[in-house]
Amino acid sequence: MNAIKNQVQLIGRLGAKAEFKSLNGGNAMARFSMAINESYKNAKGEKVTETYWHNVVAFGKTAEIIDKYTDKGSELAVKGKLVSRSYEDKSGQKRYITEVQVNEVLLMDEKPQSNA
Repeated sequence: MNAIKNQVQLIGRLGAKAEFKSLNGGNAMARFSMAINESYKNAKGEKVTETYWHNVVAFGKTAEIIDKYTDKGSELAVKGKLVSRSYEDKSGQKRYITEVQVNEVLLMDEKPQSNA
């Protein structure tokens, strides 16, 4: 049961190209936002689509794959866990953030056709 205590699975699209960095020690990091659309019918029977944005971060080989094979609008499925942390912004204010830390990724876009 411990394996499902903090587990997140999302399918969505990148809001922008992932921000890729090489950290101290050579570990790779990719940070991006994902848009998840949910549709439903309201009381009038009209289709309504809501978009939810999630902050996502990946490390190591997963980050390298995201950097190499995705761009703004790419569709992917991610699996990971929620992580909360704090940091100081440029003005010295303490900020808090919750993000999805990815440990698995599945590229959902079709491979481009080659003309060879």
